[in-house]
Amino acid sequence: MKTPSLPVLALEHFSEPHRPGPGYYIERLEDHLARFPVVSRPHAHSFYLLLYITQGQGTHTIDLVTYELQPGGLYFLVPGQAHSWVLSPDAQGCILFFSAAFYQRQYPADRLAAYPFFNPAYAPVLYLPPTENTLHGLFARIFEENATPAANRNEVVGAYVYLLLELAARFYGQEQERHAPSHGLQQVRAFSQLLDAHFRTEKTVRFYADRLAVTANHLNALCRQFLNQTASELIHERVITEAQRRLAHSADPVGQVADYLGFDDASYFTRYFKKYVGLTPEAFRQQQRAR
Repeated sequence: MKTPSLPVLALEHFSEPHRPGPGYYIERLEDHLARFPVVSRPHAHSFYLLLYITQGQGTHTIDLVTYELQPGGLYFLVPGQAHSWVLSPDAQGCILFFSAAFYQRQYPADRLAAYPFFNPAYAPVLYLPPTENTLHGLFARIFEENATPAANRNEVVGAYVYLLLELAARFYGQEQERHAPSHGLQQVRAFSQLLDAHFRTEKTVRFYADRLAVTANHLNALCRQFLNQTASELIHERVITEAQRRLAHSADPVGQVADYLGFDDASYFTRYFKKYVGLTPEAFRQQQRAR
């Protein structure tokens, strides 16, 4: 099993000459992909993200769970979540980034945390009906406002973002009433949340199964059903992904990376890493720097 490194992108990554507004960024999906092809590969962000699809098909994987991409789909990410997508060549839509600080300039932090689609216990996707055009129109207004030189542009964009989230929450509540997620999928999402919080210190399926009040076999069965991987494979994948990210994007010695990931023995970490990646940590780091 070979997994890519997991960079964590900041808003500054999308800075000039693409001119994002202070604390936010908006772009047409097709233009965003052309400018930043790296975003199709697994990565995380330090900001909030909204992806709205108007044309095309594909899949969007967010924290281990894969969702269908389709017109009318609106996808939500919070800072730190890992995601990747596979898009058809004709995919079109809008992508919006904003920082917590940008939202909180005008609106309370507790409101931002209260949106259900930003809660890991709920699905980070809303499938809007074909007749719905209000949210599409709000994305268009943000585009228009972003292009103006008005002194209060940021305040107006912030108001549109707030309205977009409020209306999305209204639609989301209606959709949840019609299509509540299955108990099994809720458990897989809870496992994803637990794994992200504890993978450095807990690497056994039994730990996560106990926390979820299920057997290890049942957790493995759920993961196979929804993710086509065992819980054990997902644990190893999360550890290796973080190891690769640190090796590729920091100067920490291998022993320090091993210690950060909960390995008492650096030589064991080296064997563990090579088993899944096919290279030693040092060889992987050298390969990344040679690119």
